[in-house]
Amino acid sequence: MIETTTHTLMPASPESGAGSKIEIGFNENGAIFLGIAVLLLGAALWAATGPITDKTDFVLTYFGAYMVHQGEGAKLYNVDEQIKVRNSLFKHPNPLIYEHPPFEALLFAPLAGLPFRGAYLIWGIVNATIWLILPYLLRSHAPVPRDLFGYFALWLLFAPLGVALFQGQTSLVLLLVYTVTFLSLKRGRDLRAGWWLGFGLFKFQFVLPFALIFLFRRKWRFLAGFLLSATLLGILSLITVGWQGVLGYFELILNASRMPANQSYGSAVDMPTLYGFMYALLGNRVNLGTLTVAVGVISVFLILLVAWSWSRLERRNSARAFDLMFSAALAVSLMTGLHMFTHDFSPLMLAMFLAAKHFPGQERPAVRLALATALALLWFPPIYFILVAWHGLYMMFPILVAFAVLMFNMARGTRIPAGGVIALAK
Repeated sequence: MIETTTHTLMPASPESGAGSKIEIGFNENGAIFLGIAVLLLGAALWAATGPITDKTDFVLTYFGAYMVHQGEGAKLYNVDEQIKVRNSLFKHPNPLIYEHPPFEALLFAPLAGLPFRGAYLIWGIVNATIWLILPYLLRSHAPVPRDLFGYFALWLLFAPLGVALFQGQTSLVLLLVYTVTFLSLKRGRDLRAGWWLGFGLFKFQFVLPFALIFLFRRKWRFLAGFLLSATLLGILSLITVGWQGVLGYFELILNASRMPANQSYGSAVDMPTLYGFMYALLGNRVNLGTLTVAVGVISVFLILLVAWSWSRLERRNSARAFDLMFSAALAVSLMTGLHMFTHDFSPLMLAMFLAAKHFPGQERPAVRLALATALALLWFPPIYFILVAWHGLYMMFPILVAFAVLMFNMARGTRIPAGGVIALAK
């Protein structure tokens, strides 16, 4: 049975603590959970036996891990060597280049000892399991909607999660990283929160902007935890590819940033980031260097704005302001990343549920309408596939901006609680 609070997609009690929890047993909740488990695991099995498995992004992960598994880690970022290995493993692979951090290839290396489809299936089961765990972790902190079936339906409706599962991506893991970071911060465990966030550096383009916000907020315990896990991953990277390999990795990343139209690294117009949006609008009018500098300046401004606003609002000791500023920081960390595709929206799921928890009341009709529109668009599956087909995913950037602005606006409107102090990030 599930205990519910009064939280719905309508205004929620702003300072409420933990809400309802999912209690799974021989009941309706258990039946729903079992049905979703069968659906997700069945989807992973279907994808692993399908005709286009070797066209997924997991091909990239697999051949990178395969090179490390074969003792060729030092050559991991040699593009010619990558192409040679890729073509030896797959008949008609997509022209993808492995640009993931070295430690990721090491962690996936055990799967490279298996045939490709077997490795894909195992990773699909891991992703499906994470997908099942996440609703349980988040439910007590964002119990919206009240109906459990509707709650799980929203988890299934968010297209980026399904894309991440099918593509064999790590975006579900990143959502888990952001979730445990959020939960640790809510409990006042800053060191642990930073430690967990550091393990998201396999998607460093999003995690680093988020960490910078805490740097500008002078959250030293958080940063100490972050540096501990980052150092551990750095050591694993050195073990995997050596110093020359690490230098080769940075060179590869720089080369990718100089070729925004190269499909092997991902075309910029297919990215819903600040860089992708500005490149789509100005790429043919402004030289790449000027555009890159402009994006960098605006990105730093956005990060500083979040840090400054969050520092001011945390004096109110408001759980509502914390949730909303965390959501704004998450959205800004995504939009300032240089490399983002459909599945990379996955971490936004956390922010969307927090936004729904604190949905504004009837006294703010304009904000209600704007937030409802933004959430509806983000939860509307066809929009992602249509924009990808049109090579226009950059058009999702304004929605991200609108969402972040709304989080700012709602957080600033938070009232100081009458009494009591909650544990917030320090």
